[in-house]
Amino acid sequence: MAEYRERAARLDRAVVWARTGPPPAEPVTVFPDGCMDLIWTEGTLMVAGPDSHAFHVPPARASEFVGIRFAPGTAPALLGIPAVDLLDQRVGLAAIVSDRRARKLVDRVDNAPDRVAAMESIAVRFAAESGPADPALAAIVDTIAGGATVSETAALAGISTRLLHRRSLSAFGYGPKMLARILRFQRALAAVRAGIPAAETAAVTGFADQAHLSREFRDLAGCSVRALQAC
Repeated sequence: MAEYRERAARLDRAVVWARTGPPPAEPVTVFPDGCMDLIWTEGTLMVAGPDSHAFHVPPARASEFVGIRFAPGTAPALLGIPAVDLLDQRVGLAAIVSDRRARKLVDRVDNAPDRVAAMESIAVRFAAESGPADPALAAIVDTIAGGATVSETAALAGISTRLLHRRSLSAFGYGPKMLARILRFQRALAAVRAGIPAAETAAVTGFADQAHLSREFRDLAGCSVRALQAC
């Protein structure tokens, strides 16, 4: 049986995770959450960009995956690439850093006795090279997650709505309205998985009504609320 585990990373607003065990026989569905991941698996390092809809990972032969998941707005500064350039994509790390550096980092994880610790050290090194994250981005995420409108978020950040949109594309991969939809969807997904009825989920997670919740699930998850409740 496969085992999945995760913990907070030594890096702010990041989580390290590992999956070991038999390779999945069916595609694995990843739902949009605004995050980006750096993922190692058997001789490969890749970057998973932010998703705007459900991404279906095809079955792989690998039995071990290790990654670090960066909260919205965290990874682009570390990796030196705008999030919008990686929207809905999975790319090899060599597409972002030099081939030589990518190979060295792959070798480091391949040969590490503790691959989770090795991945964490890579992320910490990237962070040291890029400098501290812009605290304004975390504040923007928290403001949007709290239900603020785009104009309210821009005002609290002290910038125009146009500048907020540009900064959001670079930091998150999409504009603030789309980020708000995805964060709201994630809250609803957690509630549905906890067994909360759809109507109640809609009411407590910021949807206009149950029909609105259903439309968003079909658009972002590619399936109905009922289908996820049955998972």
